[in-house]
Amino acid sequence: MILDQLVQASQQRVQKVPVRERVKRIQQARKMTTPVLSFEAMLAQPGLQLIGEVKRASPSKGLIAAEFDYLQIAQDYVAAGIDAISVLTELRYFKGQLSYLQAIAQTVSVPTLRKDFIVAASQIASARIAGASAVLLIVAILTPVQLQAFITLAHELNLSALVEVHTTAEIKQAVAAGARIIGINNRNLKDFSVNFATSCQLRQAVPAECYVIAESGIQTSTQVQTLAAADFDAILVGETLMRAPDKQQAVRQLRAGVRG
Repeated sequence: MILDQLVQASQQRVQKVPVRERVKRIQQARKMTTPVLSFEAMLAQPGLQLIGEVKRASPSKGLIAAEFDYLQIAQDYVAAGIDAISVLTELRYFKGQLSYLQAIAQTVSVPTLRKDFIVAASQIASARIAGASAVLLIVAILTPVQLQAFITLAHELNLSALVEVHTTAEIKQAVAAGARIIGINNRNLKDFSVNFATSCQLRQAVPAECYVIAESGIQTSTQVQTLAAADFDAILVGETLMRAPDKQQAVRQLRAGVRG
């Protein structure tokens, strides 16, 4: 199963870092007073917000961007009016780097999200040190105790936690753990198939007090309009933008007619 391989790879990378170093990262992150751009303030803005993703590859599609000028991609997104940027930092399957996130966070004027398979507190601390505004936490790969602890740590470090779900049961688990932002992923992480209908089917199960984001499989302005009508706060778009020759035009086409 692809998800098991991704989690295993993430756990192996964490285990290679000495415990003393992991503890040091958490302590360093706790001492940081430099403010980060608010991810939740972005979601609170009127209309449907657009989060553009910077990623070089994926397990299901292989190499997406042979030429990968991640800073230029991020700058193109911002020039087109993107509201936030998600950066893949997973090394083995997505060809990501934490350094990509750090460089982008230092360059752009919008919030940034660390998108990875987070299985340890030190990864959350590393995101804060790198300048991220938010981290992705996936319900399917964490125990209820881990999820609650990671959400608490993220908030303590002034990070937002985008808690990703795939089922109604996972939504309930996320809310019970203290999630303020729910991400509904249209991609099945067991086989990486995509069903665009998933987000709309699960939308009503998310409590009104939570922000809600639709993720994956979003390709057309018609789909974007459907999600706007379903009262999503934001959408996260990756491959569609990464494959577009003109990324500024692609951003503008997706958001046409839905900005409040």
